[in-house]
Amino acid sequence: MALQDTLSQLGGAQGKEGGLDTIHTLFGNKGLQGITSQMSDHGMDQQVQSWVGRGDNEPVSGTQVQQAVDPAKLQQVAQHTGMSPEDVSDHVARALPSIVDEATPDGQMPSQDPLTSKSPSLLKRLLKM
Repeated sequence: MALQDTLSQLGGAQGKEGGLDTIHTLFGNKGLQGITSQMSDHGMDQQVQSWVGRGDNEPVSGTQVQQAVDPAKLQQVAQHTGMSPEDVSDHVARALPSIVDEATPDGQMPSQDPLTSKSPSLLKRLLKM
């Protein structure tokens, strides 16, 4: 499933941008840095580094995403999207490598966080509109 489709499913009526908002909410609204820190703190530093760096992006599983997020927040997002918590975490696991990779084209975190700044140019690049 392509990133655009995954984000659209997570975003529902709000589409791809809503999907980004859903992921942002799931990780406590702490932006791209918060997402990558949370994943790294839960044993996925190697995967996160592959997404930020150049080269192939290592995958993560829905189970790994579940371990990195607050279960109550996952349940809340699942209810909001109409998906099961497992489906939400599987979708997020598919989307994260590409999102982080697209947001870090130079192999480092951007000075403006595309998830917190809502910069139209950054979001457009991230969503490949």
